[in-house]
Amino acid sequence: MDLVDYDTRNTKANLALHFRTKPSKLEESPEFIVSSSFGSGTTVYQGDNRFSLRGILFFQNRLELRKEGKYFIRAYSTHDDAGNSYDPYFTALKLQQRSMSNSDWAIFYVNYWRNNIEPKIKDMGYPELQFLKDSLGNIVYGENGVPIITFDYAGAEQWLIDNADSLAYWHSLAEKRANQGGGGKPPHLTVGTPEFEAAFKEITSAKSNEVEGGTKFYDKSALYHLQGEYQFKPGFIESIVVGGSGRLYTPISDGTIFSDTAGIRITNYEYGAYAGIEEHFIDQRLTLNATFRVDKNQNFQWLASPAVSLVFKPKPANYLRLSFSSAIRNPTLTDQYLLLNVGPATLTGNLYGVDSIITVPSFLDYLDTQTLDTLEYFSLHGVQPEQVRTLEAGYRTTLFNRLYVDASYYYSFYQHFIGYRLGIDSDFNELGFPVNTKVYRFSANSDNQVTTQGFSIGLNYYFWEHYAFSGNYSWNKLNKEFADDPIIPAFNTPEHKFNLGVSGRDVHFRIGKMRVKTLGFNVNYKWIQGFVFEGSPQFTGFIPTYALLDAQVNYRVEKWNTTFKLGASNLLDNQVYQAYGGPRIGRMAYLSITYDYRKL
Repeated sequence: MDLVDYDTRNTKANLALHFRTKPSKLEESPEFIVSSSFGSGTTVYQGDNRFSLRGILFFQNRLELRKEGKYFIRAYSTHDDAGNSYDPYFTALKLQQRSMSNSDWAIFYVNYWRNNIEPKIKDMGYPELQFLKDSLGNIVYGENGVPIITFDYAGAEQWLIDNADSLAYWHSLAEKRANQGGGGKPPHLTVGTPEFEAAFKEITSAKSNEVEGGTKFYDKSALYHLQGEYQFKPGFIESIVVGGSGRLYTPISDGTIFSDTAGIRITNYEYGAYAGIEEHFIDQRLTLNATFRVDKNQNFQWLASPAVSLVFKPKPANYLRLSFSSAIRNPTLTDQYLLLNVGPATLTGNLYGVDSIITVPSFLDYLDTQTLDTLEYFSLHGVQPEQVRTLEAGYRTTLFNRLYVDASYYYSFYQHFIGYRLGIDSDFNELGFPVNTKVYRFSANSDNQVTTQGFSIGLNYYFWEHYAFSGNYSWNKLNKEFADDPIIPAFNTPEHKFNLGVSGRDVHFRIGKMRVKTLGFNVNYKWIQGFVFEGSPQFTGFIPTYALLDAQVNYRVEKWNTTFKLGASNLLDNQVYQAYGGPRIGRMAYLSITYDYRKL
């Protein structure tokens, strides 16, 4: 609380102009869009580390020409500015470094305690060590010839209980003396003092790179995106779709986030193209979709991702789905270029590979045995694109004209599954002690084929014309069971979760002589099973099972063209963790008023 502003402030604005290029065709006219969005805010962000975001800025501008169901071409750019954001963890460390060392502080504390407190404790009757004596008053010796020492443990425990207030007061005196420093040792910085505020401002105003040595983030990054698609209806087949996209990243962090230090400028581009067909068979009851896409990233080879699906309608309101799909995930900018020290470890991208890194278990064994032969080393290839192939089957039906059921099952096969590897880089002096030791988390690919599978089912039951019960359940499982694969997958997905809800729309009832017809409501219960959350080293742990209740009610005033909505997520204020190391999430209540302008 002394280092971070925990309030959240958020400002958003958007302006969009839509032009019909052929107004006489009304909705059939092509449309030209000019759009600009802006966002700014201050908050605490939980990711690979905890960051204090202050005065962040986001800008996005878009140009688009489209005709619904025919074509579109879209270009947009996104720019951001980190403002005065900083790393509070390193701010705390650097503030401590401005003070005396822990050992120096302890020396002042212990010396004060021995000289000023111990005599008082002795005078107040705290038990002392005693030689064991026989009935004649002679010292009793053990078999090894050493006098036997005794201590009144019960008396000491009772003394500590009786004098707890005095001990707390004496501790405050010793702490105060230690904080003052002396003898060339700087004093301990105290929150609220001018010295603390000056040091805090200086540290958080300097960039967190090797040149400035502060904790401030610098981010002037941008991306530029161009995408287009055209749909043909040639007659001999239902439709053919072709499209393509390209994107350019220009991250600029001055070494505070990425490895763009010493004048290095990072750019990264990627592009791709796709084509797809759709056709109907068996009196429109069977629909075939097939697509083929190729993608290229600046640092990786061309990759193809075909997909095909069949949807069969055996009878009205019944649909059977079968599909094979494939996709690629190029390593992100952080997978390639990240260079972020988060305290326990430095998080790094892995574009070019690493060599001769010590495994963490063997380093811990070495610390126990002091035997260099226990150290084990590994190397990593540069991170590669992740590829996945998925088989899926599903069925949707309507029962009794009121119950809608949709169920599906999938099984996915991953090659080059992207996760993390932990490792240690260290030198050893002539005595065999580790020096210059650093812990790293590298982006890395799994050496094995990783599979996932899952099942989901959704139910909606409509009754009394305006009411509905709803429910859904999902099961997701990561099938990584390779003892020889140390990859950290960061799957971060609960195995089981479900939702149950009841809703109403245009509910009719009377209040006296007034008849209400435009009231709606929704109540939803969520249950999420506990799971292991894998983030950076200090943010990896277990998320306990939790449940939430959401509710909202809305009322539409027809003559005003206005809808009023009042609701709350986590209505019962069940304080839960949704990310390990993150804050507890409580209730958020909201009120919204929406006016729909209608030109008569």
